[in-house]
Amino acid sequence: MKILILTGSPRRKGNSAWLAERFAAGAEAAGHDVVRFDTARADIHPCLACNHCDMDGPCVYSDEFTTELRPRLLEADVVAFATPMYYFGISAQLKAAIDRFYAVNQTLRSQPKRAVLLLTYADPGMEESAALRAQYDTLLHYLHWQDAGRVVAPKVWEAGDVRKTPYGDEAYRLGLGL
Repeated sequence: MKILILTGSPRRKGNSAWLAERFAAGAEAAGHDVVRFDTARADIHPCLACNHCDMDGPCVYSDEFTTELRPRLLEADVVAFATPMYYFGISAQLKAAIDRFYAVNQTLRSQPKRAVLLLTYADPGMEESAALRAQYDTLLHYLHWQDAGRVVAPKVWEAGDVRKTPYGDEAYRLGLGL
């Protein structure tokens, strides 16, 4: 199985990046082909809503979404979204990549894919992440993708805090169980 992990944190060694590492380690141990794409380091322009792509064609941009991410996204069986929560939503870096899904919208909606959410945030309760989790659920519903699992890690503020929790093991088991 081909698994694409989209990371959205500007911190290279941040909490969501570590969950992505643990998830990838589990998936690789299960024999899956794993590719990680770091949206925070990539040159991805925001969607212009110009409709040049007509929801399933060439984009006006020639950036890393077009040359690197788009082909990997189309061939993936599972797409994992690893993000810190920034102001109750997906990080801007990851959201920019998701917005560009528009250029392959019809194809993505016709492909049976599964998705994973790896989420970290500083707030202590689950209710603080409700909007982000709803956005993920709505995205999957729209694309006709199936949720393959999620690791939601609250109360991890400083880089590395998540390493002191059971969430890394949970992410590993999620990857292993795909």
